Amino acid sequence: MQLVVARIGRAHGIKGEVTVEVRTDEPELRLGPGAVLATDPAATGPLTIETGRVHSGRLLLRFEGVRDRTGAEALRNTLLIAEVDPAELPEDPEEFYDHQLMDLDVVLADGTEIGRITEITHLPSQDLFIVERPDGSEVMIPFVEEIVTEIDLEEQRAVISPPPGLIDESEAVVASSRDEADSADTADGPGGPADAGEAGSAGPEPKGDA
Repeated sequence: MQLVVARIGRAHGIKGEVTVEVRTDEPELRLGPGAVLATDPAATGPLTIETGRVHSGRLLLRFEGVRDRTGAEALRNTLLIAEVDPAELPEDPEEFYDHQLMDLDVVLADGTEIGRITEITHLPSQDLFIVERPDGSEVMIPFVEEIVTEIDLEEQRAVISPPPGLIDESEAVVASSRDEADSADTADGPGGPADAGEAGSAGPEPKGDA
């Protein structure tokens, strides 16, 4: 099975290095020196990684046969594709390959259907599930344990506990109104607004932590 593991960005320096947008949780395995990768467009590859290093938080790669900035720029926007055994699993049981997560049903804890994972986006801070709703619309679900509470590969589903507004924007409005009402109660107290003229008055006890 072929998986996209990176996209080549702009050239770095004058010796053939390129920046890459990593799309794998195992860059040290998929993008290490000696790895031979297919490409899209296919005519650009295959490419063999000669060296790799991290610079200012970005992975830089140099490929065999690419020795100058011109050659590096010619690779820009090329997708790097690795051959992966479909039965292969990550070492960490809490990690998953993209192909394992694609097409999983996304449901709430009570079984309510939210949609189906159609794409996974890897951002520097977190990964996102792109979920297609039954009506054809899309919603983005951050792949963090506070929201995605369970991945069940046997049942082919991802169970989520979304905060208000993530799935239904109207819930965010209701939650926001409730928070504003709570804030007003805290400021005014049960007996009405505090008298700003009484400099020595402490006012009602605040609700919640200081």
